[in-house]
This record gives sequence, structure tokens and C-alpha cells, in this order.
Amino acid sequence: MTLARIREILDANVLACERNMHHEVSSACGSDLMSDVLAFAKERVLLLTGLINPQVIRTAEMLDIKAIMFVRGKSPTPEMIALAEEKGMVLMNTGHPLYISSGLLYSNGLGGT
Repeated sequence: MTLARIREILDANVLACERNMHHEVSSACGSDLMSDVLAFAKERVLLLTGLINPQVIRTAEMLDIKAIMFVRGKSPTPEMIALAEEKGMVLMNTGHPLYISSGLLYSNGLGGT
């Protein structure tokens, strides 16, 4: 599923690297615990989280995650956005909570990790 399609499904805002919205992901991982992301994330995954911390970007970088969706209307700091731009990482946010976001993506064909 393309990141552009995910933006439509979740009525999301693109915050960084809009030029990479054509990238595809094959699954999603939802967690506010970066230790769980490290343990369970797979290739070509979208990370959904409500955690607003630079560690989210660093964890995603370690796992080669190319896109992060911040849920519950959370917005990353300008420093996080700048770091994501530098790394070519798409950042988006949605007003939906994690549970609803995950359900909407799953019901539209995106599998989990």
C-alpha cells in the first residue's frame, strides 16, 4: 500500500518528506514502546505511535523504517521533522487513536507485523 493511500485512509497530514509519498509499505506496527518496535517490526513497515520523542526517529532509522504516523493528533517537534527530512523519512499525523488507525488500515488490506 502506498503512503499516499494511507494518508487518504487516515485523513492524515504530511509533516516531512512529502516527495516520498509514492513509497509502499507491506505492513504496519503500532506501539508507543520502542523496545516492542525493535523486537517486532519487519521490512517495509509503517510505524504508528503516539510517542513524540526523537528516539522514535532514531529507532525507525535503525530498522530502516521509512514512514511514521503519529496518532491522536500528536505532532513531532521541529527538530524531529528536520531529522526526518535529513533521513528521507515520511512523517504524518492523524487525529485517530492508535486502535482506530490500525483497524482502518487493516480493513483496507494492510497487514500487521
